Amino acid sequence: MPKIFQKTALLALSVCLVLAHAPLHAEVRLVDADQLQAREKHQRAIDIITHIATTYHYRQTELDDAMSKKIFDNYFDSLDPNRSFLTHSDIERFSDYRTRMDDAMRDGELGIAFDIFKHYRQCVKERVDYALSQLDQEFDFDTDERYRYDRQEMPWPENDAELRDIWDKRIKNDYLLLKLTDKSPDDIRETLRKRYERIVTSTFQLKADDVFQTFVNAYTTAIEPHTAYFSPRTSENFDISMRLSLEGIGAVLSGETDYTEVQRIVTGGPADMSGELEAEDRIIGVAQGEEGEMVDVIGWRLDDVVDLIRGPKGSIVRLEVLPKGMGPGGPTKTIELERNKIKLEQQAAKSEVLELDGTSSRVGVIDIPTFYMDFAAHQRGDKDYRSTTRDVRKLIDELRDKNVDGLVIDLRGNGGGSLTEALELTGLFISGGPIVQTKDSSGRIEVNEDPDPELFYQGPLAVLVDRNSASASEIFAGAIQDYKRGIVIGEPTFGKGTVQNIIDLSRFDNQGDEELGRLKTTIAQFFRISGGSNQHRGVVPDIVYPTAHRAEDSGERSYENALPWDSVRPAKFEPAAAPTDKFDVVRDRHEQRIADNESFAALLERTRFLEQQREDKTVSLNLEKRKQERERLEAEQEELDEQYHNSLGMELEPEDDSDSKEEGDSDKPDILLREAARILNDLIVPTDELPKQLHADKKASAN
Repeated sequence: MPKIFQKTALLALSVCLVLAHAPLHAEVRLVDADQLQAREKHQRAIDIITHIATTYHYRQTELDDAMSKKIFDNYFDSLDPNRSFLTHSDIERFSDYRTRMDDAMRDGELGIAFDIFKHYRQCVKERVDYALSQLDQEFDFDTDERYRYDRQEMPWPENDAELRDIWDKRIKNDYLLLKLTDKSPDDIRETLRKRYERIVTSTFQLKADDVFQTFVNAYTTAIEPHTAYFSPRTSENFDISMRLSLEGIGAVLSGETDYTEVQRIVTGGPADMSGELEAEDRIIGVAQGEEGEMVDVIGWRLDDVVDLIRGPKGSIVRLEVLPKGMGPGGPTKTIELERNKIKLEQQAAKSEVLELDGTSSRVGVIDIPTFYMDFAAHQRGDKDYRSTTRDVRKLIDELRDKNVDGLVIDLRGNGGGSLTEALELTGLFISGGPIVQTKDSSGRIEVNEDPDPELFYQGPLAVLVDRNSASASEIFAGAIQDYKRGIVIGEPTFGKGTVQNIIDLSRFDNQGDEELGRLKTTIAQFFRISGGSNQHRGVVPDIVYPTAHRAEDSGERSYENALPWDSVRPAKFEPAAAPTDKFDVVRDRHEQRIADNESFAALLERTRFLEQQREDKTVSLNLEKRKQERERLEAEQEELDEQYHNSLGMELEPEDDSDSKEEGDSDKPDILLREAARILNDLIVPTDELPKQLHADKKASAN
């Protein structure tokens, strides 16, 4: 199935799931081959896109032979990301265009993109026809062979014979998975027949605009990952979604392989409140209502899966989910969710007070899921409009009344939001000065200052981050670190230090009245006031949690073509007189403390277990070995979950394996947050008292 929408175009598709609803089934209309051709509007659009990309993009690149090679490779990778339909020979038949893609884009020869796509979809039909022809055979599950289900990093199959071997194992694996669910042979064959036929249907539904979008994104992602083209239809869907109320299950999805993967859970949505669906889970089945038939969605296009999942408020959807880290042979679970409005109040900042065992300290915590502002209310002139900074001010006053000794700002999972709010929030903790620098494509640098010189809170401060803290979160955490205003704790952050702008291409077109779509392009990069960028590296905490040992494989660092780390001249600023000389001392105490903490040890074991499963891209096609593998995985996961919950002094609840901080899970200790509070407390305690405090820590419970 073609990866029609790249990672960079994810929002325009996935947001439809978070917002809005539509009919669950639409009439299927296949597109004839003669309809797949470049139109005059496509050439007008590509002229504007290449001009903007080569002139105004932050990473100014030439549209030359070197770029042509990247476009060529990206286009085939986009069409067949798992390398299951095309062979090396299929690609080589178009090799003359490897260094001519740039010329085709300049000269209006976009027909090559459509010729490649039409060949690709014919290959899809041939592979699926072959798969359907093999379904009636009797499969031998006694042989000792393995199937590699993730082929994204594998070389292209050399020829048809090699590709048939891959499909033979794929069919056998698909059959075996359903056999393990006790389906009858007839039901298995019918399920697989529908699944494979759906692949052809989805591919043959793609229109000329879809093909054009894929080809253009092969170009834009060759520049850098956050630049993307949205076709008129994609742009329209995005606009409709943003106008409608926040209704759905509250999950952002991607569909780069045969599986629909959860990219992010939206704070305040049904999925978030249930605590059952997690990032990196894969949705393999969708059912309507409490009794509806579970529809197999493996191999479906992302937008078709979204159509099944979204729906009106109050309705029920059931999801069959393959948990993160588990291969196709792993145990699945079924989640029931009631579609509802996203509870915006759940996205607002909230506070709590932690009392630390063995101490007299009280640490305030402010959890900020996103940097938000009610722009509509602000524009209306409402005096009491909601914003991150306004809400945090109130929460700090409330925590002062509760006599807290220090404050932890929890930015885990905070993907960013309003730059204005990032600046204003930082300003609460410093007495004026620069906060972040912005460099545009011309090299001009603008310094963004604290808009309010008032120092609202000057007490002990810690900032807790993880690999999903991005953009505005990184601006805040980086400024606090540079000013030495507090200690940053957790995992290296996402590493997104760039600024994007969405451009309506039709504004630059005076030759027609057709919509040309939009271009999201990177126009600037953020730099810290100390001179370095958050880009790529992210903010590296002063104290790094051991859960960060695989952070290099996540965030911006995982993108092949991401902008590299860079630096500019530092801004002029005065660091605060923070006790950073104690950081080494409290870091040693932290390491001693967690070395003796059963909860941390159990959490790390669970993390390592999932990573091991994620790294193994193969499964056995031997029935008995497959059963043994599944039983072993289930037993190991259950044992690790039990160890973790026992270390917290809790009984293991059925299907409760998350370490979340959700409302429905409020009684479960958040050991990462509590450790951050203890680290902050170490900074508050006089140095000569630290040995006594460490002894008290060891005697105290893990929580």
